[in-house]
Amino acid sequence: MVRLGAIDSPPKTPTILGFECAGEVEAVGEGVEDFKVGDRVVALPEFRAWAELCAVPTKYVYKLPDEMSFQDAPAITMNYLVAYIIVFELLSLRPGKSLMLHSAGGGVGQAIAQLVRTFDGVTMFGVSSKGKHEQLATGGLFDHLIDRADYVNEVRKISPEGVDIILDCLCGDDCNRGYGLLKPMGKYILFGSSNVVTGETKSFFSVARSWWQVDKVSPIKLFDENKTLTGFNLRHLLYQQDGSEYVKKVIDDVFGMWKDGKIKPVIDSTWALEDVTEAMQKMHDRKNIGKLVLDPAAEPKPKPATPAKVKAKKEKKEKVQSPSTDEEKKVENGTDKPAENGSGENGEAAEAEKPKENGDGGEAKPSENGENSAAAETNGDEKKQSS
Repeated sequence: MVRLGAIDSPPKTPTILGFECAGEVEAVGEGVEDFKVGDRVVALPEFRAWAELCAVPTKYVYKLPDEMSFQDAPAITMNYLVAYIIVFELLSLRPGKSLMLHSAGGGVGQAIAQLVRTFDGVTMFGVSSKGKHEQLATGGLFDHLIDRADYVNEVRKISPEGVDIILDCLCGDDCNRGYGLLKPMGKYILFGSSNVVTGETKSFFSVARSWWQVDKVSPIKLFDENKTLTGFNLRHLLYQQDGSEYVKKVIDDVFGMWKDGKIKPVIDSTWALEDVTEAMQKMHDRKNIGKLVLDPAAEPKPKPATPAKVKAKKEKKEKVQSPSTDEEKKVENGTDKPAENGSGENGEAAEAEKPKENGDGGEAKPSENGENSAAAETNGDEKKQSS
């Protein structure tokens, strides 16, 4: 969402993206008492997490359980923090309730589904693209998997009266469609706005259309229809509304559930920092099920050479190894003379070899700092993986 500009007050570019990272504390600032160098932590900085080192205020840093890996930590913290607040703080789940969840295959969607399953007797509809249904079915979390193309009619076929709860991270026209599915005494929770982006980037027209598509519901309408609308924005709560103490308590509860085996993070795939573009495209295309994790220690995928580059390299190699016909005749007749200004045989070989040393062969020179020095800071630095 940040990459596409679909948030308010985005950072000025150039900038480093990323809201969560995990690793070891590299250094601490003056006066820091809760953390020391070497502590295993996860952090929620406002941007700058996709880096080998990241400076983070201590109020956004949390100690990890000893058994939790650096890959699981970023897959758990943000997703289950959002899910926990929605499920345990904003909903009133009990046997007999029904719930419809958008983006059921995403990281937050999977976290919400796991937490809902800690309640007995709740019927859950998962909405996602049809291509994900087979894999989602193997998890056994959802009672019904619905294609996002026509979910209103599909839900009505199964439950003609609608559902008790709608969990929406899309916004736009889906707000109106979801609100229409609510039963009396139902609750609609908006926790995202991905419909603001309709292409590769956010535009004025996509924002205007998304805003226009949402009906303006008055309190009197809610009063008359016995329905509830609720919104939840973790970024605002944490960074703008001073909710750090509340968030810390929730994270402690989430880690406790992980220790008890009640939740298990779903990781779709792990990527090297150099492959972040491909990872983000996969998320943008809605092809992931669960979390995508960036690992600074991971080896980047080999990049295939373009046909033009391969051809040029082959021609250059042949030119160096195979002298021309005229040159061969001169050598046979003993008439070969060194050319002036180094343009003869020796000069030509030197020109051909020069790009070989500094050109294609030198493109992938590794960094002297190494690939494994990932880190962030608690008012200092911390080694980490990010997502």
